[in-house]
Amino acid sequence: QVQMVESGGGLVQAGDSLRLSCVASGRTFSTLGAAWFRQTPGKEREFLGGISRSGDKTKYADSVKGRFTISRDDADTTIYLQMNNLEPEDTAAYFCAGRVSALNFLVPTEVRAYPYWGQGTQVTVSS
Repeated sequence: QVQMVESGGGLVQAGDSLRLSCVASGRTFSTLGAAWFRQTPGKEREFLGGISRSGDKTKYADSVKGRFTISRDDADTTIYLQMNNLEPEDTAAYFCAGRVSALNFLVPTEVRAYPYWGQGTQVTVSS
């Protein structure tokens, strides 16, 4: 079993930056690929970005490419999401997710592919 806990959300203004953190525990962190998703009320959870277990492969949704960066620190068992130039449309609950993965496998974008989830952290961007 894996526990994942997000932090770093809050209320910011358009154009600001935030860095979200997700600490994983309960299983060797280096066996996990990971991703960030977000969700607004009444909508499906949206894939934002993913990072391979090795850390050298990432991919992003078109909606955040160039503004968001996902990274990992195996020593701290933490996944990060750096968000720059935030827009009101980025307002959502943000979730990290993990799955056991092959070393260089680029993680999937589908929600159902991830068995491990955090509880979410709210990001609100005012105009």
